[in-house]
Amino acid sequence: MLNVSDIFYSIQGESSFAGYPCKFIRLAGCNLKCSYCDTKEGLDIERSKRLSIQEILAVLRDTGNINIKLIEITGGEPMIQDSVYGLFDELGKLGYRTLLETNGTIDLRKVDKEIIKIVDVKCPSSGFGENFNFENLKYINKYDEIKFVIGNYDDYVFAKDFIKLNKLKAVKLIFSAVANSLSLSELAGWILSDGLNVRLGLQIHKIVGLK
Repeated sequence: MLNVSDIFYSIQGESSFAGYPCKFIRLAGCNLKCSYCDTKEGLDIERSKRLSIQEILAVLRDTGNINIKLIEITGGEPMIQDSVYGLFDELGKLGYRTLLETNGTIDLRKVDKEIIKIVDVKCPSSGFGENFNFENLKYINKYDEIKFVIGNYDDYVFAKDFIKLNKLKAVKLIFSAVANSLSLSELAGWILSDGLNVRLGLQIHKIVGLK
């Protein structure tokens, strides 16, 4: 059984898959409470639905277009629920290409290599800049992605230093701006000035008015 906040169909907005139609399973509950969290509904376990994996799959069958086989498991923090591994397995059997959005604080060693991990390294303005589980860098492969949500210049420097200190050269890197705290143009300017080989995250789903 899993605590589920929502199951929906939208445009993938923040990864290297941004712009593609995608089905989403938003699991409820999180081990962090970031200052800029924009999905607070995903934190609330009490208002979530308790569903079996088969019930989740049944909802998916009626969600969006049947031809779409890209799916993202997000939250909250999906990895706080042990049953998520069974969900990974069942989605794989159904031919889904599965993205996992996770905050990187919980051990990822048991996540199948076929799951594309989008690991959100928390910067200082989140309030949890020291909570990253560095062991997880061992389980990041060339298909995975590391994302930094940046609220100010100190966050930007933190992200640059994290990349340099951990020698993240062969990993897909994304820099996104905290909405209403940092403009995309300012963040883009810093990236261009420093010549960083990172992707600017635009939150496409919000630009077009989708969840």
